[in-house]
Amino acid sequence: MTFPVVGMVGGGQLARMTHEAGIPLGLKFKLLSDTPQDSAAQVVSEVVIGDYRDLDTLRAFAQGCDVITFDHEHVPTEHLRALEADGIPVRPGPDALVHAQDKGVMRARLREIGVPCPRHRIVSSPEDVERFAVEEGDGYPVVLKTVRGGYDGKGVWIVRGREEAAEPFRAGVPVLAEEKVGFVRELAANVVRSPHGQAVAYPVVESVQVDGVCDTVIAPAPGLSEELSARAQQLALTVAEELGVVGHLAVELFETRAADGTPGILVNELAMRPHNSGHWTQDGAVTSQFANHVRAVLDLPLGDPRPRATWTVMTNVLGGDFPDMYPAYLHCMARDPQLKIHMYGKDVKPGRKVGHVNTYGDDLAEVRERGRHAADYLRGTVVE
Repeated sequence: MTFPVVGMVGGGQLARMTHEAGIPLGLKFKLLSDTPQDSAAQVVSEVVIGDYRDLDTLRAFAQGCDVITFDHEHVPTEHLRALEADGIPVRPGPDALVHAQDKGVMRARLREIGVPCPRHRIVSSPEDVERFAVEEGDGYPVVLKTVRGGYDGKGVWIVRGREEAAEPFRAGVPVLAEEKVGFVRELAANVVRSPHGQAVAYPVVESVQVDGVCDTVIAPAPGLSEELSARAQQLALTVAEELGVVGHLAVELFETRAADGTPGILVNELAMRPHNSGHWTQDGAVTSQFANHVRAVLDLPLGDPRPRATWTVMTNVLGGDFPDMYPAYLHCMARDPQLKIHMYGKDVKPGRKVGHVNTYGDDLAEVRERGRHAADYLRGTVVE
């Protein structure tokens, strides 16, 4: 019996959970990982240790794979084009993925197709930032982002004057200036699209950030009107189609309020892979984001994205005072038999995402409290 071989570039937790979703289908995964200690490298049977930035390494890895997909956006665009030229299906392809790799390219394309975004401009110096603040923004503060490589708050600065704007330019890479949006909250619209154009949309979620890192995701976003929810889902589906995305797409959004109280949305970021804002789907949706991503890259019919419960809350577990979290399972599981714990096999370091927990039910306050307690107990910030 022959099953497709899915080549996964990147050995992080997203690859680990994508591999987990493929096991019931009997799929074979081949992993290109930086080190044997990476999260997915601990569980995938065929692991190649190598540098994804090296084309020869990528080409050798791709041999025997029926399709290539990713758990991050950092593979050089020209390398992906070379793989396609070699006849290897790459999903999402380089023409789509570049919009998640390069914030300047992303902003230009979204503007072209009429997607609402914060006011922005590529800048080359602190003086250029000053001109942007005066001409296109509302003055300071201004948000500066390196166009490539940033994540979880890295590569992002909020500057309050020209003297603070020098740091982003020291790396010698292009910088994107954006207005600092006065948003109500952050949302995320997650969709999945297959090569033949089938697409599904998950409920829009609220994403709560702490120090630039996702802390909690609530599905569906509480208090979000049906009209704005549908608008966000349609926007994400439009972006997926216009950019030719294959696989999972997360559209991170700002919910805004106009002076007259009219609600609106602006696109903050794009991610073309399973995403933290979709981890709730492992236990809270009929078909998880990981299972649907696998289906999409193999061009299989997509699964039902509808929620299983009234509310599902995902709470990230960050590294804390417990270097060994396993003993904490006894308390967490006994206290909450419905709790779902997902750990990534990572070394525990302060502030590092080492896992998440999912809770669900009919009472949102109770569901949130259960998730918060479990995450805090696992990291050692509560002990009872």
